[in-house]
Amino acid sequence: MEWTAFDLPDADVRLARGWLGADEAASLFEALLRDVPWEVHRIRMFGREVASPRLSCWIGDAGAAYRYSGSLFQPRPWLPALAGLRDRLQRELGHSFNSVLANRYRDGRDAMGWHGDDEPELGPRPLIASLSLGARRRFLLKHRRDADARLVLELEPGSLLLMGGETQRCWKHALPRTARPVGERINLTFRHVLRR
Repeated sequence: MEWTAFDLPDADVRLARGWLGADEAASLFEALLRDVPWEVHRIRMFGREVASPRLSCWIGDAGAAYRYSGSLFQPRPWLPALAGLRDRLQRELGHSFNSVLANRYRDGRDAMGWHGDDEPELGPRPLIASLSLGARRRFLLKHRRDADARLVLELEPGSLLLMGGETQRCWKHALPRTARPVGERINLTFRHVLRR
């Protein structure tokens, strides 16, 4: 697999386009649309609880609870297709994952605001393995202190983005809204949650 490594300060960001072949990515996308128990997560923003602008599902090993945006999410059990993906990622990357956050963006109005995956239960230097399925969408990264340090990526189906090292501590990322017509997209972010 060919990786593109980006020369970014305080970050380890790599992208493998076509990590999943087109047919495998399309088949997985359809299966996840059908089989994942999608829900609207309630999150805390600006001191109040709101519905997140996308559908989500937290999946993982028993005990891999995850707290973000003021809410605690207990994992749903692994679907066979996702457990198989996790096994492949662990073999290829030499890193263990015990959970995955699945996000479903129904159209261009569904989005993810600026944030870093820097919750304490992910540890000080987490590796996030992010797999894109469905429609191509624009993904943005910006440094927390250096306004000139930015990266814009077009993530197509089957692409695998790795964010490791100091990336979550020093950078934020977002999937912005778009007015152009786009189809549905699913993003799978595999993580390792530290048990408390």
